[in-house]
Amino acid sequence: MFGNLQPQAPDKILALMGEFRADTRQGKIDLGVGVYKDPTGVTPVMRAVKEAERRIWEAETTKAYTALGGEPAYLSAMSRLVLGETLDADRTAALSTVGGTGAIRQALELARIGNPGLTLHVSDPTWPNHVSMARFLGIPVAEYRYFDEASRGVDFEGMKADIGRARAGDLVLLHGCCHNPTGANLTADQWAEVSAILARTGAVPFVDLAYQGFGDGLDEDAAGTRLIVANAPEALVAASCSKNFGIYRERTGVLLAKVEGRAARDLAAGTMAFLNRQTYSFPPDHGARIVQTILDDAALAADWRAELEEVRLGMLSLRRQLAGEMRSLTGTNRFDFIEHHRGMFSRLGATPAQVQRIRDEHAIYMVGDSRLNIAGLNEGSVPVLARALVEAGV
Repeated sequence: MFGNLQPQAPDKILALMGEFRADTRQGKIDLGVGVYKDPTGVTPVMRAVKEAERRIWEAETTKAYTALGGEPAYLSAMSRLVLGETLDADRTAALSTVGGTGAIRQALELARIGNPGLTLHVSDPTWPNHVSMARFLGIPVAEYRYFDEASRGVDFEGMKADIGRARAGDLVLLHGCCHNPTGANLTADQWAEVSAILARTGAVPFVDLAYQGFGDGLDEDAAGTRLIVANAPEALVAASCSKNFGIYRERTGVLLAKVEGRAARDLAAGTMAFLNRQTYSFPPDHGARIVQTILDDAALAADWRAELEEVRLGMLSLRRQLAGEMRSLTGTNRFDFIEHHRGMFSRLGATPAQVQRIRDEHAIYMVGDSRLNIAGLNEGSVPVLARALVEAGV
């Protein structure tokens, strides 16, 4: 049996992490891995998370299983955080998942059960695991135009034309905010146009909300998702707590499914719990309990929001600094898109050869398509990167 196994292509980002660790040069800079880091290069434990864990440790009396679909209090708290005042509890089923990735996987499984003939429409480019998971499940994938290489913004006319070809029952995957890997986001007016197109075609929106709070603010980053879900008869949302709560290793996420009524909600919830049973049975509870403890306590929630805002503003400051350095060194404003992008990522427009040169000559590690993690920088390393980009001819 095992003789039929075939080597799998290594994940490019994980491979890059290995190369970075093996590099013995002083002053090396990791801009590849998609994890938030503070100015000292550490992914910190947030204050509210520490306090929530203390309370949980002191109060917890058992490690017995919780509910198959997840702890109801956590599901309620996350539903409110993601959907806000647009939440229709009578039409929304929720599932606790193993991170945002687990939410995406369960969403694809659920959609495939509901419509075995669906196609998943994804942005060009998108997070590679979107495509990898869909193809592993045998779901056809179609790309829609999204990123304009010339302006480093959204090719919205191309996007509209392509998603307009989606069929009823297809899934159209949308990045809720902080597009990965480009950093280029839709405007409020563009979200409204996308919503109208999906209503016309009957395609089902599937929003990946991995970075809520990292772009323009918690509610601002969820505005597009809330508009889409409110206007659609059916919708899926996969949300992650890894970034905005900083609990990457706790693998905490949620899947929300908006359906057409209470009976459909209960059916969807039962099917989602069944999918958990078939994959990992009961979902992990520790991260979920941290999140629920924070969101359900006014003081903890306020402290978490304040620290998250510090993180967001810090990334915006780095964006402004890098754009300013590039203006100074090149005498042009062609890198101003860095300041306008949101979240951890921007795609710079460097060729793979230029990215390799920057790695070889300056020990600066980026993904081959020139996606960089802005949170991997600090005030001292921004000028180093800027000079390396100019010297490589980017």
